[in-house]
Amino acid sequence: MMDSDQASRTLGIELIEATDGKAIATMRVTADMVNGHDIAHGGYVFLLADTAFACACNSHGPVTVAAGADITFVAPARLGDLLVAAAEERTCYGRNGIYDVTVYREDPGGHTVIAEFRGRSRVIAKDAS
Repeated sequence: MMDSDQASRTLGIELIEATDGKAIATMRVTADMVNGHDIAHGGYVFLLADTAFACACNSHGPVTVAAGADITFVAPARLGDLLVAAAEERTCYGRNGIYDVTVYREDPGGHTVIAEFRGRSRVIAKDAS
């Protein structure tokens, strides 16, 4: 799926891991992603979280899409920050799932949470072929 994701690749999003309902993706904040307040535009942070979410919910095999998502911005990201999005499945029921994604940046003293994202998934096909 990620090989065909032109939007994520264009933004430099790299998939680090995707297995068993979990995924980790990274993205460096570039000058094109900074808004008028000199911080990363929230839409780019959302897109990174959404990409990690998509990879986590598709790690099981069936074609799965977003049914909805919410994000809470906690701290600003800035030009040059390397953001990490860590997605994890919370529950699956029938053809539905709930996933949480934490977007953070590594800092010298640990990491700073940038945003918390909750995605709701829906399986649309029995297999990915």
